[in-house]
Amino acid sequence: MTTATAVSPARAARPSSNWTSWGQWIALVTMTLDHVARYVAGSGAGLGWVDSTVGRIAFPLFAGMVAWHGLFNTRNPIRYARRVMVIGVVAQLPYQLMPREALVQFNICFTLGLGLLAGTWLVRLQRRYRQRTASAGRLVIEAVLMVAAWYLIGPWVEYSHLGLLLVPFFMLAVGPLFRTGPALSARLTAVAACLPILAVAGMMNSSDMAKSFTVVTALGVLLLAAGASALIPASPLKMPRRMWLAWYPGHFAVIALYLLAVGQADFGF
Repeated sequence: MTTATAVSPARAARPSSNWTSWGQWIALVTMTLDHVARYVAGSGAGLGWVDSTVGRIAFPLFAGMVAWHGLFNTRNPIRYARRVMVIGVVAQLPYQLMPREALVQFNICFTLGLGLLAGTWLVRLQRRYRQRTASAGRLVIEAVLMVAAWYLIGPWVEYSHLGLLLVPFFMLAVGPLFRTGPALSARLTAVAACLPILAVAGMMNSSDMAKSFTVVTALGVLLLAAGASALIPASPLKMPRRMWLAWYPGHFAVIALYLLAVGQADFGF
């Protein structure tokens, strides 16, 4: 992962990505705590507060990092989305053994990967619209097909329809925040671009506590895009790449083995 030099957003070609080295650790720790509390400890352990607090940090943080890398740190966001979904394929079997209401549900890597594909399309759609490189009719047809795909795919992935919107809305907000100029109109446009992501983050959970943690996490990513990323030093302990790629399927495999051993695995698929 290549990071930019910490200079002002007005002068940098892209923002510093030092914060993502911290974000990786935070996302993995909070995700693992959430899953251990939910699937291993169970409801009788009195750890429901974990799900409503630190457990609500991981997904918006993952989505923010995927959107950030898709915008600033990869030449081919479509290939990046495929890599994310390959991790999802590896994780799907142990993930499917987790107790759940849905008979079949695809894990969060599919939510993130498909969201990145949609976000990439939206960013390119804006560019094509401004440059007039595609007819209005074609753009409308593409938009209708994308909305239809979102509607059909939503029930099959983790976090459903709202989850699929998180990465695209991050991409629509982070870009303008970073590139905004001193003009009032540009700043107002950048602020307006933040409203959809904050609204989605606020609707994703049922309790006020969970909503607060999700919204604050999303707001933190937006503040980083607005210039705070230049203030974040690189983590002294960089996460090994293999660990980053293997942790999601690996921790589910460990939990699945535990559930199999205690007879609590869900064979509903």
